[in-house]
Amino acid sequence: MTEKNIHSYDASDIQVLEGLEPVRLRPGMYIGGTDEKAWHHLPIEIMDNSIDEAVAGFAKKIIVNLIDAKTIEITDDGRGIPVDEHPKYPGKSALEVILTTLHSGGKFNNNVYKTSGGLHGVGSAVVNALTSEMHVTIYRDGYEWNQSFSRGKPTSSMTRGEPTKNHGTKIRFTLDDEIFGTNAVFKPVKIYRMARAKSFLSKGVRIEWHCNPSLLTEDMNIPSDTIFYYPNGVADFLEEKTKDKPRILPKIFSGSVDFPDDIGRVEWALTFLTDENGAASDDGFFSSYCNTIATIDGGTHEAGFKSAITKGIKSYGEKVNNKAASTIIGEDVFDSVAAIVSVFYKTPQFLGQTKEKLSNPEIARYTENALRDPWDIFLAADPKTANALLEFVINLANARIKTKQVKDIARKTPTKRIRMPSKLADCSKHGIEGTELFIVEGESAGGTAKQARDRATQAIMPLRGKVLNVISNSDERFGANKELNELIDIIGAGTAKDWDENKLRYEKIIVMTDADVDGSHIASLLMAFFYQHMPQLIYGGHLYLSCPPLYKLTCGTESIYVDTDEELEELKSNKYKNKKIEISRFKGLGEMMPNQLKETTMSPKTRRLIRIELPPKTDEGSEDTEKTRTIVSELMGKKPEFRFKFITEHAQFVKDLFV
Repeated sequence: MTEKNIHSYDASDIQVLEGLEPVRLRPGMYIGGTDEKAWHHLPIEIMDNSIDEAVAGFAKKIIVNLIDAKTIEITDDGRGIPVDEHPKYPGKSALEVILTTLHSGGKFNNNVYKTSGGLHGVGSAVVNALTSEMHVTIYRDGYEWNQSFSRGKPTSSMTRGEPTKNHGTKIRFTLDDEIFGTNAVFKPVKIYRMARAKSFLSKGVRIEWHCNPSLLTEDMNIPSDTIFYYPNGVADFLEEKTKDKPRILPKIFSGSVDFPDDIGRVEWALTFLTDENGAASDDGFFSSYCNTIATIDGGTHEAGFKSAITKGIKSYGEKVNNKAASTIIGEDVFDSVAAIVSVFYKTPQFLGQTKEKLSNPEIARYTENALRDPWDIFLAADPKTANALLEFVINLANARIKTKQVKDIARKTPTKRIRMPSKLADCSKHGIEGTELFIVEGESAGGTAKQARDRATQAIMPLRGKVLNVISNSDERFGANKELNELIDIIGAGTAKDWDENKLRYEKIIVMTDADVDGSHIASLLMAFFYQHMPQLIYGGHLYLSCPPLYKLTCGTESIYVDTDEELEELKSNKYKNKKIEISRFKGLGEMMPNQLKETTMSPKTRRLIRIELPPKTDEGSEDTEKTRTIVSELMGKKPEFRFKFITEHAQFVKDLFV
């Protein structure tokens, strides 16, 4: 056989992927990746099918059983997946078609499900493709039916078992190490919270939770067996979450309203939290769902809900002739709410297969219209509580306005002033002592940082991505760059030519980027900007780099954060050799939970910072100053040969570099 010419290209080069092969080849296209978040999405897909049966009125009980670290079993008492022969696939049962064929199932037929979390029709099949073993038991048509699968393919024929009066579906599956790696394990706390959320979102549905006790540790603080049951749905859950916290509304505002033409409905629960002194609380939260799917990035249902609540409060203020109500905006109203909004809709549109943002534009209007009258009636029925809420929100509005006034800074002349960028989440402390400005890579990471920060002393300014390279671009392009000029305004002390240390608005300027090549590039571009246009900031010891970790390593009850691959390998080879460990890789700051970002990167008690320094500045023509200027100019300039030369000469020392 002769070797094929590498330059040839014909029909034999065209690869046709069959069945579920595309899922195993590119799992990220279906579940967003192969990390911890991805494999925890698998039981959600299976549970969503059981929830759809419950929402449709065919199931009353669901059992979630975490058998071992890699195996989970989910059972419902619904109708059971059909087991008769599929008319389009002779010789195959509907069960086998559903579990081995993408875009199959009853979710595309509104006569089967009015609303569904499994809209795409790929959930069960994708889970089957990404598991090393799956066993399915169906209770239907008077018998028990069984079939087994592995990595998306049947390993047995469907067999009829003993007669039974039961009905429903039981699916047990095990994570596939070939896809997710040997360290992939289910976290009991995540599965527990998932089961609890599905219960309060499906009022009247009983969900049993069982977990192998050997998987639990004391710090998890969850039981091995319990039952979730919320007859009033989200209202019961919010009452449970806030019953021991100070709140303005003695009675939670909750309800459920159908959308027009029987296309769906919205359910909600809302209250406002305060601290012990009656001020806005930091314990608030806003959770939204569509067809019991958590929409962690929000969407149109959130927009409609917030609009209805904000307009209702402003309208009440107008009715009682409180002119200050006109200054209220949504930011004031939702600063300290504890709220849940859950919509059920026939044809939802999500951004991405993992369904994290609802995008149907009409749902905003339906949700707002549904909430308007109930909210107006709620406020009118209890004037004392409504007036207290109105004053509370007006105080928040006044605080916001006052903070924005403080943000106005002088420029060019005492009479010409500008307003700070809206993206800046400023700190509240007056004076610069102990204050910090975090310049954060990306809007997503910026949002997480805002939740993780100390509001009194830490300000957050998110950037869109890579900033302008000021070394290799003209002054005209720099002058026209909005983002960098906003940074100059925010820092407040001017530029190299008109620097005024007394006008500096923060004690520390901290560049916080992802712990990867792109993050280091952005950090380098920002350092070049500060060196070129604010060298006094560096000489004064005000500029820092944050040090986010690359990994979180967990062994039993012990968890540590790891900064480098080398450190990880050393821990695996020595301290944790032959021990069962779980490794989480942080691909970006935005993937961290707020508490993780706070603990590892933002809290002065636990973080590490690198201070950026320059050689001591003596005379303008000193050798050190000139050498620094030359190095920066060459490495950040337009000629790549200088960078290549530097890399070639210094590659042997790269192991000693931290950033």
